[in-house]
Amino acid sequence: MRWTVLTGRSLTLKGRSQVERVRMYTVGSLYLIFWLMLVLTAIGALNVVYDVVESVAMVVCALVLGVAGTLALREAIRLYPDRAPVPWRELGLLVCVAAVVEGLVFLLPEKAQFSSTLVIVAALAWGVGGLRDRAIQTILYVACPVLVLLPTGNLWYAAVAVGVAAFLIFTVQTSLWLFEVVRELDRSKQTQAALAVAEERLRFSRDVHDVLGRQLSTIAVQAELAATLAERGDTRAPQHILEVRETAHEALREARELARGYRPLDLHAEVNGAVSLLESAGIAATADLADLPPAWHEPVARVIREAVTNVLRHSTATRVDIGYDGGVVAITNDGATATTRPRLSAGTGGTGLVGLAEQLAPSGAKITTDHQGDVFVVRVQLAATASSTGAKGEGQ
Repeated sequence: MRWTVLTGRSLTLKGRSQVERVRMYTVGSLYLIFWLMLVLTAIGALNVVYDVVESVAMVVCALVLGVAGTLALREAIRLYPDRAPVPWRELGLLVCVAAVVEGLVFLLPEKAQFSSTLVIVAALAWGVGGLRDRAIQTILYVACPVLVLLPTGNLWYAAVAVGVAAFLIFTVQTSLWLFEVVRELDRSKQTQAALAVAEERLRFSRDVHDVLGRQLSTIAVQAELAATLAERGDTRAPQHILEVRETAHEALREARELARGYRPLDLHAEVNGAVSLLESAGIAATADLADLPPAWHEPVARVIREAVTNVLRHSTATRVDIGYDGGVVAITNDGATATTRPRLSAGTGGTGLVGLAEQLAPSGAKITTDHQGDVFVVRVQLAATASSTGAKGEGQ
């Protein structure tokens, strides 16, 4: 079942990001505290009123104030942290309701007037306190003690009203400010992740340049030499043309290997680079592959590169752990989403985990994925014979 509040947002948590959950908690807490505060204040006023008609009138007034204050609070939450535009419609409604209730307070017994005006002060301070317009806040600080002073004539009560209003305004402002900080941190994390992915793409482009640049330069020189020899009628021209073709085939092979990840990789450099990328994106990372057999360094490095890229591009992870134990390499993150749960059996020929699984299959290794809740794990099950052989090689 989905419940909705005045923000128009669903209250279900499933599938929501951490920032959305913080927002739901913050907004829900503000509404809950507001109504709880109105109820408690109204109960305090009812304790000193014994007339049934007056009691019913106070309950109705508290409910109307609560609705008007909630509408104003909703607009304040929606606008925060902007200072404009001011929601004059909701603000005007709350002020009009407060003015009417203030007039009714004069009809109550003297001992109930202070408690009743505190209900008005609470509704105004909590409903309007989230607005960042300085003029409105100044008027609010002046109006709250006046609302108490007019019916009671007690300066001490007026001072209490100022304190209550200041505390409530501070609470609302602080709650919204904390949520805004969380949202900005999430934006920064996303920006860092995008920069990390861009850096990875730049590194790949440098690899393309390093691998193919030399071959293409060689082809250009050989082609120019072959053309010159052909113009002169030199019999060596066909041989140079064949060399151009051979070089082109070699360049094509290296391009395919680079695209599919066959290019030799250094595990130590890849792991350090992965940890650095993750930490730059605000994700805690650990890696321990000390016992990994050397024969598996290169294929595991390719899997780590792909898994880390998926984390940066698609997940909401806050931690990634890379480890090796019992012939299994595991890359674990705590921010799984629908896009970070690839099906290895769906499709072939890809350059991601599906492609890597196909590349490792002839060696007996298997890549599997698993997720429980927000935890997503990519596992590389090494072939038993190759793993033991590598371990023996290390011992020797």
